[in-house]
Amino acid sequence: MDALTVDRSTPRPTTLERSVRAEIVAAERPDRPIRRWLRGIRRWIDRHPRLRFAYRLGVGVLGGVIAVAGLALVPLPGPGWLVVFVGLAVLGTEFAWAKRLARWVKRQLDRFWAWWTARRSARAASRGSG
Repeated sequence: MDALTVDRSTPRPTTLERSVRAEIVAAERPDRPIRRWLRGIRRWIDRHPRLRFAYRLGVGVLGGVIAVAGLALVPLPGPGWLVVFVGLAVLGTEFAWAKRLARWVKRQLDRFWAWWTARRSARAASRGSG
């Protein structure tokens, strides 16, 4: 397949998918007022070593509790995995390993969603032709 050939095996993102992705990108912009405010608070915390330790400890405990609670909810109907990802996001604000893990999980979910939509499209096409 050369650069000019269009790969039609992967369906194009829907309007909703494009809209959600655009909103995520916009929310993650560093110039947003809430992000500037949070960076200011973080700089103030970083100037106080004991407060910084207490903050990291609090983030670790809170994020860990949320993630473990999410894992406990996974077998039940409801948003178990979503709660796990929220816990990872909380941990990722303070710990690089959690941020890397959250990025990896985000990539895997994106791959899964692409696979799922392609599968769904293929099934719909096979039903329509058969």
